[in-house]
Parts: sequence; structure tokens; C-alpha cells
Amino acid sequence: CRASTCPRGTPRSPGSRRRSARGWPSASPAAFPRTGRSSPRTRWTSSSRWASRENFLVVADFIMWAKNNGIAVGPGRGSAAGSIVSYALGITDLDPVEHGLIFERFLNPERVSMPDVDIDFDERRRGEVIRYVTEKYGADKVAQIGTYGTIKAKNAIKDSARVLGYPYAMGDRITKAMPADVLGKGIPLSGITDEKHPRYSEAGEVRGMYENEPDVKKVIDTARGIEGLVRQMGVHAAGVIMSSETVTDHVPVFSPKNDGQVVTQWDYPTCESLGLLKMDFLGLRNLTIMDDAVKMVRANKGVDLKMLDLSLDDPKTFELLCRGDTLGVFQFDGGPMRSLLRMMKPDHFEDISAVSALYRPGPMGMNSHINYALRKNGQQEITPIHPELEEPLKEVLGITYGLIVYQEQVQKAAQVLAGYSLGQADLLRRAMGKKKQEVLDKEFVPFQKGCRERGYSDEAIQAVWDVLVPFAGYAFNKAHSSAYGLVTYWTAYLKANYPAEYMAALLTSVRDDKDKSAVYLNECRRMGIKVLTPNVNESEANFTAQGDDVILFGLTAVRNVGQNVVEAIIRGRKSKGKYSSFPDYLDKVEAVVCNKRTTESLIKAGAFDEMGHTRKGLTAHYETMIDNVVAVKRKEAEGQFDLFGGMGGEGGDGEAPGFGLDIEFSDIEWDKAYLLAQEREMLGLYVSDHPLFGIEHVLNDKADAAISQLTGGEHADGAIVTIGGIISGLQRKMTKQGNAWAIATVEDLAGSIECMFFPATYQLVSTQLVEDVVVFVKGRLDKREDIPRLVAMEMMVPDLSEAGANAPVTITIPTVKVTPPLVEKLGEVLTHHRGSTEVRIKLQGARKTTVLRLDKHRVTPDPALFGDLKVLLGASCLAG
Repeated sequence: CRASTCPRGTPRSPGSRRRSARGWPSASPAAFPRTGRSSPRTRWTSSSRWASRENFLVVADFIMWAKNNGIAVGPGRGSAAGSIVSYALGITDLDPVEHGLIFERFLNPERVSMPDVDIDFDERRRGEVIRYVTEKYGADKVAQIGTYGTIKAKNAIKDSARVLGYPYAMGDRITKAMPADVLGKGIPLSGITDEKHPRYSEAGEVRGMYENEPDVKKVIDTARGIEGLVRQMGVHAAGVIMSSETVTDHVPVFSPKNDGQVVTQWDYPTCESLGLLKMDFLGLRNLTIMDDAVKMVRANKGVDLKMLDLSLDDPKTFELLCRGDTLGVFQFDGGPMRSLLRMMKPDHFEDISAVSALYRPGPMGMNSHINYALRKNGQQEITPIHPELEEPLKEVLGITYGLIVYQEQVQKAAQVLAGYSLGQADLLRRAMGKKKQEVLDKEFVPFQKGCRERGYSDEAIQAVWDVLVPFAGYAFNKAHSSAYGLVTYWTAYLKANYPAEYMAALLTSVRDDKDKSAVYLNECRRMGIKVLTPNVNESEANFTAQGDDVILFGLTAVRNVGQNVVEAIIRGRKSKGKYSSFPDYLDKVEAVVCNKRTTESLIKAGAFDEMGHTRKGLTAHYETMIDNVVAVKRKEAEGQFDLFGGMGGEGGDGEAPGFGLDIEFSDIEWDKAYLLAQEREMLGLYVSDHPLFGIEHVLNDKADAAISQLTGGEHADGAIVTIGGIISGLQRKMTKQGNAWAIATVEDLAGSIECMFFPATYQLVSTQLVEDVVVFVKGRLDKREDIPRLVAMEMMVPDLSEAGANAPVTITIPTVKVTPPLVEKLGEVLTHHRGSTEVRIKLQGARKTTVLRLDKHRVTPDPALFGDLKVLLGASCLAG
């Protein structure tokens, strides 16, 4: 046992065993199987070889502290979820016996290495846990881990171009010609000319520049000399070193900002080689979302949800997953993933774990995700690897319909067929994953021998080996996919059963990301949940749910409105009662709230709409009123009270505020376009309405992609697409040659994207490029930078003069009236009046309203149609 791996204050072995035995019943109330019951002692003994027992207790200690202090902790992460000791101590919350997880995948007796334990916390309170361990074990024994920031290929090119005296445009032109990064990893400069590099074929453009332009060749050759050099020290996002001895006895440290934060000057691999223990304290946004949602459910509905007590067979949750309504659900947010769920129709927790393991480049490249979905639903035959192996591998592969999905299945197959221990099988799996032929040839010999001893033919042995080798590299860690599958299930459960609370928490979590906010706001509308503008009488700091189908915008999401102002507004209405009017609001709030910029933002955001004032009317008078009220509040603070300030004029009853606040506001409101533009400026989104409402059918007819699909990864770099939306921002620019060009921000109902109109295209469309105009843009998708952009090729402004006439026909039906005969008759009516106008069904339930779009039915909105609908559904069916 290396002393440096065991923080001071950690109990030693005898107490460790008692803790495990004591923790066991609370972790699993039901009796474990006989094989599982012996596991803790076996695993405990196995783990004692490397001071792991003490490490377990250190982790259990700070996790228990976090849970006892109301900090959300993830159910497990990585291979640690496969340890039954972790489960018994409360480190993880997933029963590894029930889910078929393997301890040796976490801590292998055959391979001496320190276990790696990663823990997820509520991202807002992760720092509190780090502070706890620092205080408990000593500030001199805990340090965050340093990282080396190296010069990447594109930065090397830009640096070289600058040092060689070339203009910025030279380096920019070269880097833009390089292939786009894949999963955050770019092609190295050597890969441009190395035919053996897997991405060589993608670098044709920059390679042509390198071969034909001497200046470009000079820049790239110089860049190769600095590529990979260390540029600066950084701090690991999650890693923390914990030691029983003073950290500086082992590694040098520094404080990046001289703020007391201690960071190692060596990176983690170096620290690990010295025997220092690393813990990863990660912040997971979805834990924050769930924590907020659970608190809202408790406040709104009086239901105290305990996520760990939820059964894993909730019908509503699996119905939501089968529909693919998983926008905002952890891991299942993307469009292609939602399509896969609709095909797979998950109905068991194992499906959730499997789909997250399969939706990765390796398995998808072998079509495993599609095969799993087809086999699950009886649309593809389940064929054994070899007839001899069907029965022996039935228990191993039966749960995944004959497919290898998990690394643990590779281990179990080696155990069943060749007699390997699970530790030996883990070493075999690792060797297979490296795909080095000499290593594979060496490993095949004992594998073949073990299989032969158990009576399998050489043909069967070769067949299973040929399947195991490629899949060992692509298979996923089941411990991790099951633990994270639990988070996925919980988020899906909350969305299915408490949609308003969950979506409110989700909107709060992305309030600083306007593109994601727009996507989730549109999802709320699709779900029949109304998102209302802020309200000084009702809104809290964050988004909050009201009832089952209303969400109030959070006050802190309003531009120029700080946390201290929000707290003062809430404090004022709680202590003095709700604000009856704008003058009453100014009278009751504290002086810190009476700020002109803040007040203007609240007005334009609609925070006073409920009081009956128009936004235009308030804007005309708020500055004068604030001047008056601030002067009085300042005197009050100094003890100089205006004895007559509370008199509101003749006949006043003493309740109305005075000191220049008795003003009549105009009833005239801004026109819709200007009002929405101001609202969007303050909230970052169109909330009360949207300029595109009513013309969605026009956009759908000509656009072949939603903007959220372009930014979400459903279209590759270089794809030619057509989008439709409104120009919400426009910047006109000039090149160094004096040619005009522009950047236009085009926004649809669920996202926005920058469209680059370079000189040749700009000349053709410059007169049509105007803010707040609805356009269609055809262009090439550029994903080489961090944020995708569209390089415009064509632009068209549609004729919206008759768009109103083609606005969707909305039919309102109470859900209690929906029966198969009624649906059949409604279909006949719509078919009889076939036309080009979209139809929407608004299903009104007791607790929520759902809007459905009927893509297969379009109608002609004439009196004959309306008459037939009223006869069938009643006079109120078209009332909206």
C-alpha cells in the first residue's frame, strides 16, 4: 500500500469490512442470491492489494456527505458501477448483480493498476464537495490536476503565418481549407501528405494549396515544427489529487490566479506513475435539471419524488420513448437517436442501456443499432455465431438478441467457452481492442486451447474469434451505459409524468444558450405547454411551472436584470403584497430595483403586461417616474420623509402612491413586429408570439431542413441545404478589395444560424437582405468552425400575401370525445375537402392540451368545410 494513495483520516481494513457489511442491507433490502452474497468479501479481499479499500471509503465518505447536504449525486459512472462493494457502500446506486455487471471490468486481480472512480454531481455545487475534501484531509494534501495545453494544427498554422509576416487572411485561408474536426479532434499536419493517414482523402483542398503555392508550403512546413509543443498550463476540468502526505513532497504545484487554488505542475499520467490517487469530480447538468424539477414537483403538487425508489417499468415513460419524444432527455436528445427509438420501441430498461451503447460510430458502422431494433421487434432473424455455440452463449447474448453490445459480453464469452477467469478475460478483451495482429495471434493460442478442452470444433472456435475481435474494440462498457441509462430513464420519467416542471427546469439550464432555448421553447409549444413572458408578480428567478401546462419565464433570463434585482422584486411582493400597477410597483420595490436600464428591459420583456399597461405606454413615462421615486427613496433612506408624499391628489384614499406616480398611460400598443423584436432583444427569444406563426406551412413546403438539424449534427459538412426563416440580424461588411458582403442571422421556430453572403451572391440579393423579412436560403453547410454556418448560394423572398388564407385550420376536440368512430368520420370530412392548407388537432384534456399536426391531411378552408366540422364536432370546434 502506497501511503500517498490513502488520505489522512481514512479508516483502515477492519473498520472497512464492518462498513461494507453495515452498508449492505441499506443498499439492497432484498436478500441477494447465494453467489452474490459471497461477493463483497471476495471483492474486498481482491481490492485490498492496492489500498483500494481505503480508496473506496474515501469516495463513500464524500458521496455520503454530498447526499446528506442535499447535493444531487449521479447513480454511477464508468466501470465503478460494476463493483458490488461500491453499491454496498452507496458509491453507486445500480445493483450490479441484477444488471449483470462485472467487478473485474473495474478492478482486475490479474492486472495491477489503480482503480479509476468518476463521480457526477449537481454542476452548481460540485465546488462544495471539493471544498469538503480539502477541509477534511487538509489543504496541503488535496490539489487539482494540471494539464498541458499543446499547439494544435490550426493554431500552429496561424502562429507561423503571423511570425513569417503574412497577413491574418493567409493563415485563415489555410485553416479553413483543412478538414473539419471530428469529435473535437482535428487532422495533424503530417496527415495532409501522409497517404497512410485515415483522413488523407479529406485533405485534398489544403494539400493542393500546399503543393501549388510556395507561401502556403512555407507556412505549413514551419507550423510542423511547433505543432504539439506545450503552449500553456491549464487545470483539469474534473481531476483532483488526494494524498495522505503533503502533495509538495511528491509533485511541484502552482496557483494559476494566486487565489489559493493549488494545482499540480505535472499532468495526471505523471502523477499516477508516482502512486498518487486521482478522483474525478464532474458536474452533470442533467442532475441539476432533475434536482430543480423534483423540487418544483414537491412545491406544486406536494409529491416528494425519490428517484432511487422509482420502478423501472413506468408505462408513460416507455410510451414517451417509443414515440421518440425525447428532446431534452439525457443522451436521447438528437434527431437520429429519436428516429432509432421509434424503430426500436423500447419496453424494458435493458433497451435503454443497449441503445446508448449502440449509438456510437463503431457499432453504427457495423449496423448493429439497426440490427438490434429489427431483431427486438421480430423483423430480423436471430442467427447464432455458430450452431455449436448457440446454447453455451444463450445466457450471454440472449439479452441483446444474439449481438455483442457490451465489453462484459466478450469477457463472459471467454469465460464460458475457454474457461478464462473474468480477470483473464478482461486482459483478452483489452488485447483484442488494440487490434495488433502479433498480439492477437499470441492470444488466440490459449483461447483455442481452452475451447478445444471444452469440446468445441476448430470451425466454431474460429467463427467466435472472428466475431469477438472486431466487436471487442467497438463494444461498450455495460456498467457505464447502465448507470447512465438510469439517468436517461429518470429524465424521461420526469418529462412523461411531470412535463411542465421538467421543461421549466430544462429551460433554466440552457437560459444562456439561446439556440437551445429556442429548441426547447418550441418543444413546449408542441407539447401544449404555454411559456409566458416574465411577470413581476408571479415569476421567480428561474423558469417555473404553474399547473400542468404553463411555464413562467424566469426573471434572471431577462437582459440587464441581475440576481440582486430579482431577489429585491420577489422580496417586495412577499412583504408588501402583489404589485397592482406600475406606480405601485415603483412605490413598493427597493431603490436597487429602480434602475432605468433594468426597468426598460422588464417593460420590453412584458413583465408588466398583467397589470393592463401597454409596453409603449410604459416606455413613454418610466424614466420620469423613476427620477421622482428615486429622489424620494433616497430621502427616506437618509431619514428625510416627505410628510405629504403619500397623498395621491384630491379625494385620494391614501392607498395610491404619490410623488409623481399618478400618471395615465396610453392604451396604444406598438405594432406586433416591433413589439416582438423588442421582446426578443430582451429575452433572446420570441415568447408571447412569433412572426412565423401561421406561415409554418409556407416554410415546410420549400425548406428541406430545420435549422436545429443543421446545428445538431444531422447534416454533414459541405451538405447543400435549403432553410426557411426570418432574418433576425444583419451585418453588412466590406472586403479589403472593396467588395460588399453580409452576414445574416436566419431564425426559424427552433433555432438560428449565420448565413454568409459573399460578394458574388451578395450582389444578386443585396436589395432583398432586410431585417425581419422571411426568406429561403440555399447554401453549403460549413462545419469547420465550432459553430456551423451556411455559405449562401441563393436566396428567395416568398410571397406571403395569401399566407393568411392558408393559415393552418385548427380543430379543437375534448379528449373525452375522441373515439375510433369519430376519428374515422373526421378523416372522411377532411378527405372530402382536400386542399393545400395544413390541419392541426388541439386535444383538450382535463390537465393539459396537446396539439397534433396532421401531415397526411390538407384541406380547403371554405364555409362548406367549417359547416361539416361543426355538424360533426359542435359549434365550438373552430373557436381556437
